[in-house]
Amino acid sequence: MNLDELTGFLIGQPLLSLTIAAILLAVAAGMIAAGNPRLGRIMRNCAYLGLIAALLLTVAELAGHNGRSEAALWLDATRPAEIVGKETVVAMRADGHFWVEAQLNGEPVEFLIDTGATYTGVSQRVAQRVGIQPDPEDRGMILETANGSIVARRGTADSLGFGGIEANALTVAIGPDTEVDTNVIGMNLLSQLAAWRVEGNRLILTPKTPSPRT
Repeated sequence: MNLDELTGFLIGQPLLSLTIAAILLAVAAGMIAAGNPRLGRIMRNCAYLGLIAALLLTVAELAGHNGRSEAALWLDATRPAEIVGKETVVAMRADGHFWVEAQLNGEPVEFLIDTGATYTGVSQRVAQRVGIQPDPEDRGMILETANGSIVARRGTADSLGFGGIEANALTVAIGPDTEVDTNVIGMNLLSQLAAWRVEGNRLILTPKTPSPRT
């Protein structure tokens, strides 16, 4: 391998290049330290930082290839929905589900879009934060969740919106904090749409066209 080929190979392998450069810098620091301790110490610290950066970038790269890892889920944060034409697009996260950052009564809340849930649901803590009070006349309802059956109270959200989707006066199930760790957007919102479908790693939601005013 000649010099040009080696250079091209290293350019195509930035993590390897960073690791080699850090090792060479550490070796040079050891050689210089005897004559110039201060410069040697600076070079050695820079070499350590380079090795740490290479390690962190390697972990991030491995996490990206392993979509189910905890690191991948941490790196793949929930994002706001994207508006494409008249449709709202929600990207699938690394865990294989569709999460979206929505505005609930004007406050940001992370939701899992769950087509198997009858109602949109939040924890009691989130309900208090956004100003949703349980209906005083509601005696509660039993909901089936991933953690089993829970008793939830009905409340009403003034607004819930994300992308081009907006729902008003939406019934919300409020569950106990000890039993609800995921806020969900359920079919009582999705059924208000004109259509929704999954294409590859995208959930595409189409709002209903408002009726023309007379």
